[in-house]
This record gives sequence, C-alpha cells and structure tokens, in this order.
Amino acid sequence: MKGRGTLVNRVWVVVTRSGSVVIDWGDEVFQDVHSGEFLACTEGEISHHILDDELEMLKRGGKVDYFDGKDVYFNNLPERHQRTIE
Repeated sequence: MKGRGTLVNRVWVVVTRSGSVVIDWGDEVFQDVHSGEFLACTEGEISHHILDDELEMLKRGGKVDYFDGKDVYFNNLPERHQRTIE
C-alpha cells in the first residue's frame, strides 16, 4: 500500500479560480479538501488540475499522506453522504 487515507485518482483533484483545492465527485459536486464541505461548482469555476507543488503544500499541511502521478491519498476527508434507494 502506497499511502493511507481516502484514495482519489489525481485527475479528479482540481483547483478553482479562487484557489480552493477541491475533489470533483461528478454531477457538479465538489468537496473542499480543507473544510470537507461539499460544494456545487460549474466547470467554468475550475482553473486547473492540481500541480505537484500544490500537493506538496497539502502534504506539509497534513491534508495529504501520499501522492504520485496517478493517485492522491487524503487524510481525514469526510465521506460524502448519499441517499439510499429504498
């Protein structure tokens, strides 16, 4: 195992135009990696895919355990609550 925490494919980790690092969970639902808050964003609000330097800062700040060219392991990331089909 490479890292601990919540595994996210790196292509889904993006930075907004305002500088927030978020995970794109699909259906225009994004999660702020600092607060854990789930946000509704549009593609127009996304600036770029996360860079190594930005991931290094998150690692030094304790938000990321490990990353490579494919994967990012986030520490203490709240789970997305989803409605069950009944």
